[in-house]
Amino acid sequence: MRLVLVRHGQTPANVAGVIESSFPGPGLTGLGVEQAAAVPAALAAESVDSISVSRLVRTHLTAAPLARATGIEPVERPGLHEVQAGVYEGGTGRDAIQGYVGVVARWGAGELDARMPGAEDGHEFFARFDADVRAIADSGSRVAVVVSHGAAIRVWSVVRSGNVDASFLYERDLGNTGVVVLEGSPDEGWTLLTWQGDPVGGHALEDETALDPTGEAASA
Repeated sequence: MRLVLVRHGQTPANVAGVIESSFPGPGLTGLGVEQAAAVPAALAAESVDSISVSRLVRTHLTAAPLARATGIEPVERPGLHEVQAGVYEGGTGRDAIQGYVGVVARWGAGELDARMPGAEDGHEFFARFDADVRAIADSGSRVAVVVSHGAAIRVWSVVRSGNVDASFLYERDLGNTGVVVLEGSPDEGWTLLTWQGDPVGGHALEDETALDPTGEAASA
């Protein structure tokens, strides 16, 4: 299966540097709407046969243009939710951002016992994300688009890909509508093929002033 992981479009929380994982979460900014509109053209070469989204509204809004272009109804899958922020929810300060990103970085290094204070540990995060990826694979999908979230996509892709190590998580950003493509299966494992950290519409759809803590490379 070819797994095309797309980060949602820009939200007001991304602009302000707010850690945001609560339900239903914010919608998209005007730029985020433009970023979402660029997704169908960017994925035109993919023979997409399924679209999955998390339960947060920003993924639904990002997937909508692709759904219209392909005629495929997105399926909401709760396990694709962003890494839950726990005590860091709504945080904007350095301590909150470093605390949140630091736990994600520890998962990337294999420390799955590390717990996000007030929320999930690495085992729980990977169990829920893995379960939904398996459900997509079991559905028979051959080219599956998954619209999810910055921290979730980055850490899951790095840990589950057999051809990259933890440094990949530390070194690479994943901006709004950035795309990570893997190939493989839940049973045979995954190979990371491409990592496009910039918005799919190119530099014109990038906001270099946004603080965006879940899209920036994790600190080791």
